[in-house]
Amino acid sequence: QVQLVESGGGLVQPGGSLRLSCAASGSIFKILAMSWYRQAPGKRRELVATITMTGSTNYADSVKGRFTISRDNAKNTVFLQMNTLKPEDTAVYYCNGENELAHLTYWGQGTQVTVSS
Repeated sequence: QVQLVESGGGLVQPGGSLRLSCAASGSIFKILAMSWYRQAPGKRRELVATITMTGSTNYADSVKGRFTISRDNAKNTVFLQMNTLKPEDTAVYYCNGENELAHLTYWGQGTQVTVSS
């Protein structure tokens, strides 16, 4: 089994930056496709960014050019660098891991990101 723990959230001004981290337990991190999701009050949870086990990435249109997802397999950690933050980025950000071979999905508990003056 895999446990995911997010960190790095907080309060930031519009135009500022934050770097989220997601630390994974277990020895199968390297084969997981990792994603960041976010959910704001009254809105559905949305996919923000994905990085596959081979390193290919995808981003939601709303964050393209501003956010960067990366992973460090030696440290069992995935990151989300968030730049030029906007108030609409305010949400709880969740780390997600997918083991397609075993048909298993893992979720972290989330970290709050608030973008406000």
